[in-house]
Amino acid sequence: MVIPNQPIGQPIEHPNATAVLWLGAASMFCCGLLGPVAWALGKRALDQIEESGGAYGGRAQVLVGYILGVIGTICMVIFAGIFLLMLIGGRA
Repeated sequence: MVIPNQPIGQPIEHPNATAVLWLGAASMFCCGLLGPVAWALGKRALDQIEESGGAYGGRAQVLVGYILGVIGTICMVIFAGIFLLMLIGGRA
């Protein structure tokens, strides 16, 4: 059975799927500043995957990187707030 408006063959992985995954993981484990980058690239890639109608794959990688980017950004903000409170309070 042929599905209309579907590309023939396997979908290709989105060009930024691996990059979003790596940026999201790096934002969680070593550099929180990469979180907003993973968040922005992930959102753009997810929108492009949805608009492609099945031509792009790698949605799971992009979604995991996007979520890790959001969590990394939240952790970065929390740790920055704690750091500022320690500086203001004068006790470490």
